[in-house]
Amino acid sequence: MNYLTVAEVAKKWKLSERTVRNYCATGKIPGSFITGKTWNIPETATRPERKNKKRNIPKTLLDFLKHEKASKLKGRIYHKIQIDLTYNSNHIEGSRLTHEQTRFIYETNTVGIENEVINVDDVIETINHFRCIDMIIDSAQKPLSEKFIKDLHKVLKNDTSDSRKDWFAVGEYKKLPNEVGNRETTSPAKVKEAVRELINEYNSKEVISFDDILDFHVKFERIHPFQDGNGRIGRLIMFKECLKNNIVPFIINDNLKMFYYRGLSEWNNERGYLRDTCLTAQDMFKKDLDYFKIPYKH
Repeated sequence: MNYLTVAEVAKKWKLSERTVRNYCATGKIPGSFITGKTWNIPETATRPERKNKKRNIPKTLLDFLKHEKASKLKGRIYHKIQIDLTYNSNHIEGSRLTHEQTRFIYETNTVGIENEVINVDDVIETINHFRCIDMIIDSAQKPLSEKFIKDLHKVLKNDTSDSRKDWFAVGEYKKLPNEVGNRETTSPAKVKEAVRELINEYNSKEVISFDDILDFHVKFERIHPFQDGNGRIGRLIMFKECLKNNIVPFIINDNLKMFYYRGLSEWNNERGYLRDTCLTAQDMFKKDLDYFKIPYKH
């Protein structure tokens, strides 16, 4: 067999001599051997493939969120979602914290509020909601499960005044009947079976569409499985499932709140109400993706 020098191989492969020597030293060129200080490289050797440096570049919103969460990057889409989703979802449920106060809590982990009385639960649930968002990012690609939904609720309501009530079950289904929008919900005795049937029905679908996610949300809210926190848990689940299925997620803000409520109420009669409301919210979210140059399916 004929052998070539490092210089000859470097010229042949259009590489530096240093790179060729490194390939030899790390065993990336089979059959090469050293004599004294000179490497002998088989004439038939092929150039080792270089690792594609672009392989780990995020390509989906979920990729970006995982990367930014792990890197603790500030001022990017992960940072914005933490604040916007938390503020709007809590605000729908009656939290009196402002967007600026929510941002301050997230960015400084402190509460700097002067000459104002605030509800401690609003602060606790804001901090807990930040953790819930991390949970849906970490578990986005996993199938939806009853345990995951209960874990979300446990984190959301942990250390609140509700958690100290004997009749309030944190991370467990409701013990007392409740209603939403003057509509009766599933009785406590039937909640477990209803939730399991809903999850099984949803997970049995081979392809999940935007409407499938909305349909799950409507049915989940009508079951209203927890004593409190159902709306926030439901919207977190929608966000998770959008990430999982590479569908642009959305955040219901105050301007869309009443349309959102109407959509939930009228879903069985006219799906367009909720669909159009959520598509409007989705269009608003796309502007953020465009700003941060994050690709998405059109």
